[in-house]
Amino acid sequence: MADLAAVSLADRPLSALYASPLLRAQESAQPWAERYGLPIVTEERIIEPANWFEGSRFRFPQVLGNPRAWPQLINPLKPSWGEAFVSVEARMLEAIDEAWAAAAGGEIVMVSHQLPIVMVARSVKKMRLAHDPRRRRCTLSSITTLAREGDRFVEADYQEPAGELLAASIDLGAV
Repeated sequence: MADLAAVSLADRPLSALYASPLLRAQESAQPWAERYGLPIVTEERIIEPANWFEGSRFRFPQVLGNPRAWPQLINPLKPSWGEAFVSVEARMLEAIDEAWAAAAGGEIVMVSHQLPIVMVARSVKKMRLAHDPRRRRCTLSSITTLAREGDRFVEADYQEPAGELLAASIDLGAV
């Protein structure tokens, strides 16, 4: 999937490659590094947020049958189970803005995780950050492209270069 994503931007002038410190993001960045001859810059701010449900299968409404989970679900609009959406949005946009400012005329690739990417996409589209996770538009190895318009970023494109592989896969949950 990562190979297909890297190939999909073969005609773009990429000048920098950033990845979350988590192993799966580093591995997903590897095809980009090889194809474009770029070092992978580990960027702590684009990491997936830790949360109380980490390592478990979170299924709603089944999770309501677990009384230990109840304190974590007090207000789904303001997550009590982990890092707040506004915090994820702020650190992601800060990292993107700094990477954009440091780019020497080329484009940059940032390999991150679903929730941080969704927070950026919703933010630049001026959508509420709170949302139904089952309706997220962000699949494995999808590419959300941002452009700078004045002092803000806007979404320029979204693609799923590995969509066919994803459609044929079976979701076994987090591993």
